[in-house]
Amino acid sequence: MGIADIFSKRQAHARGKVPDVYVYDDIPKALRVQVVHIWSQVLGDQDESAICPGPLRAYRDIVSTLRQEYGVYRLATPPNEFGARKWFVEMVMFLEAEQDAERILDIIELSFRVIDLATRDFSYLNRQNASDIADDAIETLNGRLREHGIGYRYENGRIIRIDSELLHSETVRPALALLQEPIYKGAQDEFLNAHAHYRAGRAKEALVDCLKAFESVMKVICDRRGWPIPSRATANNLVATLFDHHLIPSYLEAHYNALRATLESGVPTVRNNNSGHGQGGTPITVPDHLVAYTLYMTASAIVFLVGSEKVLGK
Repeated sequence: MGIADIFSKRQAHARGKVPDVYVYDDIPKALRVQVVHIWSQVLGDQDESAICPGPLRAYRDIVSTLRQEYGVYRLATPPNEFGARKWFVEMVMFLEAEQDAERILDIIELSFRVIDLATRDFSYLNRQNASDIADDAIETLNGRLREHGIGYRYENGRIIRIDSELLHSETVRPALALLQEPIYKGAQDEFLNAHAHYRAGRAKEALVDCLKAFESVMKVICDRRGWPIPSRATANNLVATLFDHHLIPSYLEAHYNALRATLESGVPTVRNNNSGHGQGGTPITVPDHLVAYTLYMTASAIVFLVGSEKVLGK
């Protein structure tokens, strides 16, 4: 698997014929075909399903889930096919014909969630290096998305919208890695939900879930440390508690005055001013760039807070 550095690609780069901005509503045919190749190599084919039932179950479950969610009897009508081949062909026909980018991302997300979870088990296709194959498939998908200038990545079971590869790798991915600790499950779900809302264009909901994740992380830290907080603590209360208990070392407090201002007035204020109250007579439109900024700011705050708690000691 992986992505080959072929001559035509190098020439395209040399001529500057590469995407310089991300697109979100057009999934090109070449990318769809590349996704199908990953399915064949990692989820398996009809011949392998005769030996191991994994591919049959995987393709059937993906198709059945989308049929139910879309309220249809068929995603597409394949010719006379049987076994795993039947479900696989229906998936391929759907992916090739679908015009709605969000539905295309649905099947990519769902199929790679199966790759991420089911195929790592040795019993899936009796592969000794099953987990490495799954990791390679996800890395290849994300590489293909980047190659085609599509502003999404697969992370932690979800397709997440990104606006900057650098910001994503430096803030969002470290935040998600830290939130994998079971005690932060609620915050992880809220942060992923914020990205899901952002991907779907639900700006206000994204801001609300940013604040929820931010507050949840602080509450977990206070609970772990036994630091008392009000029963209905706000973000400002929680931030004040963390500083009162020297989550940031006192000798660095002056250095972090700017950070404290960001934590106290950044994420909470953006949310409060734009999505936490009634709109009155004029609907409030939250621009995408403000949501993106808030997501990255939330991720940075999570990385800092969780990292600080880890080094604080017992």
